[in-house]
Amino acid sequence: MQEPPPEGGGVPVPTQTKLLINGELVDAVGGKTFPVIDPRTELPICEVAEATAADVDIAVAAARRAFDLGPWPKMSGRERGRILFRFADLLEAHAEELAALETLDNGKPLFFSRNADIPLSIDHFRYFAGWADKIHGKTIPVDGDLFAYTLHEPIGVVGQITPWNFPLLMAAWKVAPALACGNTVVLKVAEQTPLTALRMGELAIEAGIPPGVLNVLSGFGETAGAALSEHMDVDKVAFTGSTEVGRTVMEAAARSNLKKVTLDANPSANANLTPNPCPKGVAGARRQVPGHRLRGRRRGLRRGAGVLRAVLQSRPMLRRRLALLRARQRLRRVRGQGRGQGQGAPRRRPLRRRGPGPAGGRRPDEEGHALHPARQGAGRDAARRRRAPRR
Repeated sequence: MQEPPPEGGGVPVPTQTKLLINGELVDAVGGKTFPVIDPRTELPICEVAEATAADVDIAVAAARRAFDLGPWPKMSGRERGRILFRFADLLEAHAEELAALETLDNGKPLFFSRNADIPLSIDHFRYFAGWADKIHGKTIPVDGDLFAYTLHEPIGVVGQITPWNFPLLMAAWKVAPALACGNTVVLKVAEQTPLTALRMGELAIEAGIPPGVLNVLSGFGETAGAALSEHMDVDKVAFTGSTEVGRTVMEAAARSNLKKVTLDANPSANANLTPNPCPKGVAGARRQVPGHRLRGRRRGLRRGAGVLRAVLQSRPMLRRRLALLRARQRLRRVRGQGRGQGQGAPRRRPLRRRGPGPAGGRRPDEEGHALHPARQGAGRDAARRRRAPRR
């Protein structure tokens, strides 16, 4: 069992470091382990079991037996939903422990783990638990003495590979719908952040999920992930990660048994956390990045702004320093406006060209800006009109 985090916000001690295969917590076949690194200190947190191709074979065989011979795909959707609701209740009962583990493992602020990652994961299991008894086919009216209908059936053994950025939430996104539909799952979690998914597997046993229905492996993509993608007994593989690895997963699925593939393989959004704008870099990004990818960068900037606010709330000295920098920047802008130059000075935008000749035949002023025809009489005639008395 997992030790709860000490009172006062202490660091939790992870104790579930084994693989979950066929309803049991076991060591890797070769006894290999690898360290999980704390991203704050870059020091090892603990050692977890390292799954290899041999462990993948055992887990897939257990999932296949559970699907072909076990009760999970044959039981009613209402019963599956009842077990998933119990699973969600257990996750909620251990929410504080899971949030502390997520922060320790991933490095994100505890505020986000408590208020976003863990509650959303629980909500996801509850949502699909409610769907378990509402997935059904249809009867279709046709001509003649015929009876036509559709039947929705589970796919079979589903291999799933999750990334490091939202460890438990990404696992919930993949595991919950697959289990609700009656599939069996072999989940390979990211080697950087395996702790919450391994703890989730331990809670799955307590919730009453039958052996072999959910198997959780911690290991590396080159070994466990590759073996899962090209396994002949896996009917579908779902992957979230980089585009490069997504291509590899799709190629492995095609080379093996042409299994179904679901990919979420987008380039990660970059965030620039700096108090000063960089217009040249932004302009270059707008020229080089397609529209859909630019929207991803904008989403990354919004996420980065949220992270910056969280950091500033916990660092008073940094917050005061940034406020001072912003005040100096505003002061320079005001001074520039007073002199008519500098960053804050308003700039005249040249008019668009209309018709032949420079700026549609309009005469430019000393700075090269085209003048409107009504403003071109600034010479002798304009001066004479200003001096003439009114009649």
